Amino acid sequence: MTSLKGKTLFISGASRGIGLAIALRAARDGANVAIAAKTAEPHPKLKGTIYTAAEEIRAAGGKALPVLCDIRDEAQVMAAIEQTVAEFGGIDICVNNASAISLTNSQATDMRRFDLMMGINTRGTFMVSKYCIPHLKKAENPHILMLSPPLDMKTKWFEHSTAYTMAKFGMSMCVLGLSGELKSVGVAVNALWPRTTIATAAVGNLLGGEAMMRASRTPEIMGDAAHAILTRPAREFTGQFCIDDKVLYASGVRDFEHYRVDRSVPLMSDFFVPDDDVPPPGVTVQALPSGGAAQTSR
Repeated sequence: MTSLKGKTLFISGASRGIGLAIALRAARDGANVAIAAKTAEPHPKLKGTIYTAAEEIRAAGGKALPVLCDIRDEAQVMAAIEQTVAEFGGIDICVNNASAISLTNSQATDMRRFDLMMGINTRGTFMVSKYCIPHLKKAENPHILMLSPPLDMKTKWFEHSTAYTMAKFGMSMCVLGLSGELKSVGVAVNALWPRTTIATAAVGNLLGGEAMMRASRTPEIMGDAAHAILTRPAREFTGQFCIDDKVLYASGVRDFEHYRVDRSVPLMSDFFVPDDDVPPPGVTVQALPSGGAAQTSR
């Protein structure tokens, strides 16, 4: 399968950034996209709402369903999924993109922020997947995709931001468990993570400002990499922790320069990329500074 035409995607946090990039790539094939996110009103620092995302998806050639949904709320998640099924007739793909971040150590992490990260990242991912699975089992080539990192259990990923890393790795543990649970019924469950920082609002507003944005790739690389995964046969590709440019290289892509925000600035490695993960030929990435917790793209 090379196209997502007619497929229905349920994407959490798709009003902007990587989630929207994945939605727009699917829309260019003629896919249906449910945008499940909390942003209904414009935010002063964060571009995009579920309604502006829906407009972009339609303009790209897809069908869109904006759904106001806080994935911490079980009733809202169930209602959003049922609304999607009623609108499009089923769900073929579940993308768990929504995430919360606080790059703080134990003493600087208040428990409300801890609960927010665990509630959105780990619990939300589990719950959205749980309620999508009965519908995915009826689909022809069903996929669940988590925007979460490889399970590289090194102290350096935890020591500066234990709570955030626990919450993100919780998403990846869902991949490990659900891929095993669903393998016999043909539902693929995989993770996707960027090699470099990605030029999103999180980088521009919270983590690195303009300098980090220039050292980043655009969200389109994640949209293209997700497309490459989601068009794979579900029974043949599951339980994988994928890095964006390696997925694309395996799909035949050899030029990654057009994804760079500024070709004159060295690319910056993202948080959580294992030290032994070698970039594709021709790709050079600057390593994270010591203790570089402030370099992550989400």
